[in-house]
Amino acid sequence: NTTTFLSHKIRKKIRKERKPDHLQTFNLTIAMISNQFRRVGNKILQGSSSNRKAILLSTVHRRHLKTAGWYSSSLFTKSVNSVQTGQQSFTDSNIRKTSISGPRLLSSLSPLPTSATEFDGKENFETTQDFRALNPDVVAMISDEFETVDANQDGKIDAQELKTLLRRHKDIFSEAEILEIAELYYVGQSGRSVPFDDLLIAIDNTLTSPRDCGNNRRARNALGVGNCAAEYYYDLNHHQWREDQLNIDITHHEPKSFSDWVALNAVKMVRLGFDSATGWNGEITTKKVLQRVIFLETVAAVPGMVAAIFRHFKSLRSMERDGGLINMFLEEATNERMHLLTFVTMRDPSIIFRASVIGSQFAFGSGFGLAYLVNPKFCHRFVGYIEEEACSTYTKIIESIETAPVGSDLAEWRTQKAPKIGVSYWHLGEEGTVLDLIYAVRADEAEHRDVNHSVVAMQPGDVNPRYDPKLRIDDALNKYVRAMMTRSANMESTLPLQ
Repeated sequence: NTTTFLSHKIRKKIRKERKPDHLQTFNLTIAMISNQFRRVGNKILQGSSSNRKAILLSTVHRRHLKTAGWYSSSLFTKSVNSVQTGQQSFTDSNIRKTSISGPRLLSSLSPLPTSATEFDGKENFETTQDFRALNPDVVAMISDEFETVDANQDGKIDAQELKTLLRRHKDIFSEAEILEIAELYYVGQSGRSVPFDDLLIAIDNTLTSPRDCGNNRRARNALGVGNCAAEYYYDLNHHQWREDQLNIDITHHEPKSFSDWVALNAVKMVRLGFDSATGWNGEITTKKVLQRVIFLETVAAVPGMVAAIFRHFKSLRSMERDGGLINMFLEEATNERMHLLTFVTMRDPSIIFRASVIGSQFAFGSGFGLAYLVNPKFCHRFVGYIEEEACSTYTKIIESIETAPVGSDLAEWRTQKAPKIGVSYWHLGEEGTVLDLIYAVRADEAEHRDVNHSVVAMQPGDVNPRYDPKLRIDDALNKYVRAMMTRSANMESTLPLQ
């Protein structure tokens, strides 16, 4: 009733002065306020007489009305004082009489508080929460979205309601991302719902907390999300590379210890011998490329599986979590195997070639397994250096394809469609080419390089550097709030000048 009466008087004044832009902005704000009054009305009428004032002031005042800034704070103080048991008594005397004239519409009325407040029982306000990065307009917009998706109106967001919230922003979240984030949210909260205020604090925290997870891996985020999900859940969107992710950096980890030096020189010796045996330093042809990558991928798929097996047995013996590394190394082994299965559709290896694969797999698999049993960190550093060489190899292949003369076999890979299994796995699109495929494979190798080097520095209790549920949730909340901040800025830019 209050918003209806108030809006009628102000609308009448605006129409008289022929200010359509002001009227449109005013209608939007009144709709937000009316929606909030409807939601809180039942709470006021159903509560005891001792807490009606607190409900109205702490819920209505601090959320939407403070953001609108079109009403006097004294208006609502007087209105709440007039609430009687079982009824509301809002009258024309409650409304502050204000002269409204064109652009002075917004500035002529005293602004309401700009921080979250709570009624203390003595008819005044005490600040209970000041956000470090979120301004009141954005807080109000986010709160309004929370209330819209809050199906049971309990003032909390559960995993299902989070899905609904994120689906309102399909321009920045894919359906796969929404399902993944909702699952991590559910697991991280052990199935419980999160109050609006706690979720707002978590969102605010993503804008102000350091993003360097390397120095903060064990820190809990504002929601208290742990790493349970890392033990069994992994990235469903993995290896669907964006354009900017395909252009990798060729990096090198400088050896810092004797074991690092041994690992680096062992890799260089193996590469030198293999390059000489296969004639890689001469002219690059499609036959040489396929022969080389098929053989190397049969070997490259071994370390990830060996690491996963040993870590699996260790987790069983110690009866402790592994931090998601088992899943990561299993996925790494699967990824390398997918490289192999894709390339063999382009060339069928000979019997002699297959026999050499069996021998190398037995020799390398046995040696790497024994080494991992003795010194896992040395093995991961060794793999990191192998992946550095893989990145260099695929970069050389890409440059050869892109610079190959028209009509050559390599030049055809610029337009030849990639094998179907590769298109499906990397989501290359209907027109994905062999060149696109090799770009994606190189991005995979760059990730394996970085992951294996980072694992060397991990301490007991650290979580998978590729997939930390806490960081995943924080990144999703950060993406959401930045979209809301952009929307708020766009709305402000459309308001008439005061």
